[in-house]
Amino acid sequence: MATAGKDLSAFDATKLPDASGMRIGLVVSQWNTEITEALYQGARDTLIACGVAEDRQIRWEVPGTFELAYGCRRMIEREMPDAVIAIGSVIRGETAHFDFVCSAAAQGIKDLNLRGNAPVIFCVLTDDNMDQAKARSGGKHGNKGTEAAVAAIQMAAL
Repeated sequence: MATAGKDLSAFDATKLPDASGMRIGLVVSQWNTEITEALYQGARDTLIACGVAEDRQIRWEVPGTFELAYGCRRMIEREMPDAVIAIGSVIRGETAHFDFVCSAAAQGIKDLNLRGNAPVIFCVLTDDNMDQAKARSGGKHGNKGTEAAVAAIQMAAL
């Protein structure tokens, strides 16, 4: 397991670029809201702690993880943020739907990054069950939203 023994919330703000002038977008899936809201809060709080004021954070919502790539692309076109964090949660079910949604979300976000208009950070949990998702959205493994916010600041500074 990639998160075994790792705290997703651990970072040293003194080693990050100055983020005070950055505009960061957050596109949040409305599916599995218990998880996506916890990821959003982790990202939001980290951005604030690193100097990105609330009024320099742009939040948009999309229905599900599959729609994240489109939401991120439209946000980049309309809002011109320095970076965007795509926040979603997909939990394995009994069908192949999980595989298709996870693959499409990852490929869509990768494609946006290759366009080069703004970095898009993959903050999508792809877990086998709700307990794993909770552990990575503020539970025993920390919060992937925090890790994504740190990555957004680092990538925006490139």
